[in-house]
Amino acid sequence: MNVLLIGSGGREHALAWKIAQSPLLASLYAAPGNPGIGEHAELVPLDAADHDAVVHFCREKAIDLVVVGPEAPLVDGLADSLSAAGIAVFGPSATAARLEGSKGFTKDLCSRHDIPTARYKRFSEVAAARAHLDESGYPMVIKADGLAAGKGVTIAQSRAEAMAAIDSCFDGAFGGPGAEIVIEEFLEGEEASLFCLCDGSRALVFGTAQDHKRAFDRDRGPNTGGMGAYSPALAMSERLVERTMREIIEPTLKGMAEIGAPFQGVLYAGLMLTETGPKLIEYNVRFGDPETQVLMMRLESDPLPVFLAAAKGDLSGIEPTWSRDRALTVVMAAEGYPGSYAKGTEIVHLPKDDATTRIFHAGTSRDGDRLVAAGGRVLNVTARGASVREAASRAYAAVEQVVWDDGFFRSDIGHRAIMVEDA
Repeated sequence: MNVLLIGSGGREHALAWKIAQSPLLASLYAAPGNPGIGEHAELVPLDAADHDAVVHFCREKAIDLVVVGPEAPLVDGLADSLSAAGIAVFGPSATAARLEGSKGFTKDLCSRHDIPTARYKRFSEVAAARAHLDESGYPMVIKADGLAAGKGVTIAQSRAEAMAAIDSCFDGAFGGPGAEIVIEEFLEGEEASLFCLCDGSRALVFGTAQDHKRAFDRDRGPNTGGMGAYSPALAMSERLVERTMREIIEPTLKGMAEIGAPFQGVLYAGLMLTETGPKLIEYNVRFGDPETQVLMMRLESDPLPVFLAAAKGDLSGIEPTWSRDRALTVVMAAEGYPGSYAKGTEIVHLPKDDATTRIFHAGTSRDGDRLVAAGGRVLNVTARGASVREAASRAYAAVEQVVWDDGFFRSDIGHRAIMVEDA
């Protein structure tokens, strides 16, 4: 098979590494990729927003499957353009991608189909949103409606903080000015992520993980796109997975099919495990980042037949196999992230990968012979182990070998799981 992978981050590096191991693979291309992805794929300077150019490339190279990593091209309709050209694509249509592209759309879908989620209201005007604060308790959650790279969420502890978040959203901090927002109740519990592969009518569980969104140790600081993750999520028992599939995933697929937007690709449910059961925080319509890194470290089966089956709308008979190991990844980010940060700082040394530890490039580029930071989240130091503690020990040992003076990382990834293991 000839495969084109769209994207340039740590998620795509992990996917490229895993796809490259497939005996079915003939050629792997990545657009635009990064230096780490370039170890496994031929990098091509395609702009995912130029659908005609992507289709032309696929025809020229006889591409059998396109794997779309990030959310923006999906919301933009790249999968529709590829499908219209007869090219198999692993990723949902633009109408189905609204599950991530619009938080308001997803909340309304949940309301119609009794899918457990936080109580909410939608606002398209600042005055109405501010007035709502007078009848709300704290903390409350304020979300920009559209794509915000994982950073458009504020957990407001006070009216002043809520007002600032509302003004920030409407001033265009997470998209164009005048964007819509969702204000919802704050849910208590433990967060976890469930990944499913979907073929339009059925969903196949494809692993669990637990992300760490806050920038600093002990879950402090601003929300980020994710500072680390481990898999599988210890809080997601088999019973909870089954309940989530029954109460959240399956009604979602049914609801999407009813409105003529059957979902094919990866459906990633961010969950809050409350006292009354799992509730949906939000959906993503692609693999998570950095959750993909730990999922790919644990996946033992060939991903290509699985991705192709979802793309072609028939997952029957597909049963992925997984390592019993735990996997954990530590994000090394540029100082200042998720705010402003410097680009072009040199990464002097990276340790070599081995059988249990790998470094995935999330935001790197080449400046001549120098490897430099080119993004907020720069490296994903990832390891496997028989326990979360062992995986963490290996990952942090590799972190200590990285020579990069301008990065920072959390030192407590997986801490809750380690406490459970040690209890």
